[in-house]
Amino acid sequence: MKKILILIAYFTVHLTIGQTQIIHRNAEIQQMVSEISAESLEGYVRALAAFRTRHTLSKNDPKEGILASQNYVLDHFKSFEAASGGRLTSELDIFTIPADGRRIPSDSQLGNVMATLKGTDPNDDRIFIISAHIDSRALDIMNTEIDAPGANDDGSGVAAIIELTKIMSKKAFQATIVFVVVSGEEQGLKGAEYLAKKAKSENWNLVAMLNNDMIGNSNSSQTNINDNTRVRIFSEGVPAVETEQMTAIRRYTNAENDSKSRQLARFIKETGERYVDQLEVKLVYRNDRFLRGGDHTPFAKEGFTAIRVCEMNENYYHQHENVRVEDGIQYGDLPEFVDFEYMRKITGINLASLAVLAAAPSEPQSVGIDVRKLSNTSTLRWDAPKTGKAKGYYVLMRETDSSMWEKKFYTEENTLTIPYSKDNFFFGVQAVGQNGHESMAVFPQPITR
Repeated sequence: MKKILILIAYFTVHLTIGQTQIIHRNAEIQQMVSEISAESLEGYVRALAAFRTRHTLSKNDPKEGILASQNYVLDHFKSFEAASGGRLTSELDIFTIPADGRRIPSDSQLGNVMATLKGTDPNDDRIFIISAHIDSRALDIMNTEIDAPGANDDGSGVAAIIELTKIMSKKAFQATIVFVVVSGEEQGLKGAEYLAKKAKSENWNLVAMLNNDMIGNSNSSQTNINDNTRVRIFSEGVPAVETEQMTAIRRYTNAENDSKSRQLARFIKETGERYVDQLEVKLVYRNDRFLRGGDHTPFAKEGFTAIRVCEMNENYYHQHENVRVEDGIQYGDLPEFVDFEYMRKITGINLASLAVLAAAPSEPQSVGIDVRKLSNTSTLRWDAPKTGKAKGYYVLMRETDSSMWEKKFYTEENTLTIPYSKDNFFFGVQAVGQNGHESMAVFPQPITR
């Protein structure tokens, strides 16, 4: 007998009964989120800004410059290894970037600081990456000497990575999480490009990449908006590596808004808002800000699922500027302009999302929707996840003009027929693990025979 539970709610965990809203949170994940400290984040940001500049091509100096700052991060990663039970290992991954005639004037050695938290299931080869970039810049991108404290861009992201590594390395997860602090972002996404190509060439089962770049500013320039209650997630719609076959299916099913990156963005919104109060995740349907890019972009170009987490409002007095006072305005990316409570909340949505993803089973396989005959009902079918055991599944449904899933139907079978027309709704399927954690959703493909 089929067991079906219908949740007519905005989120899986948000069930409204009258005026009462019930939110179910996993106690262990909630505890980890509560351990995130605004004071710790502030300490990391101030220490990173104190290296004076972290320009990718800055000189090798024990007290300032990018190498000194990378050693600072690596020392923190190393200090967390003892509490991980042998699961956490860290390194500075050195590589050579050839001269490009633009922002790399000669062949240069760069490095990514990496901490790998090995998954506990030997049969689960899934990898999740969370990243930020350590390099900073001032107005002149090629000036390697001028002060470039980079407190928010991207000291805020690096601080979040350090804090996440400290907290999460004490816990065990089924899949592997890689915490990465890349270099060369301001010189053309060099560190991320190297890592994305490495992941591709070595056939990593990289399920998702979360890039955190500028997560500490809550006050905008020009428009004077003060807001630390919203954060943006950017995600691509049409995949950068879409094949002709993928294009045909996307057009056939009208799946422009249901790429894997969009599903990841929806997952982070649902999960993040479940565990972090007073923070709304805004889904921005672009790969990045208008005509701009970030360290998630090289991963998308290699075919991986990748998104960018970024503050809601940017302040251009404190981004890519020389430190100075002009017309009564303080310019420069300084720690005093970072909102550390805002950082704490954004770090929390990252932690909750990573923890659920790495503890949940993988997505259901061969997800399809039956189109063999005309019908006002919709029948979906799928196979079990490749890794991890599912105790059940959610069939998700939303209106075609809605950004988020609006209804969830629970079943313990591998097929479900619901009384809603596929003409009027979009659907997806999630696996639900024994621990109650959900996978990302999968958009169904047409079943024609």
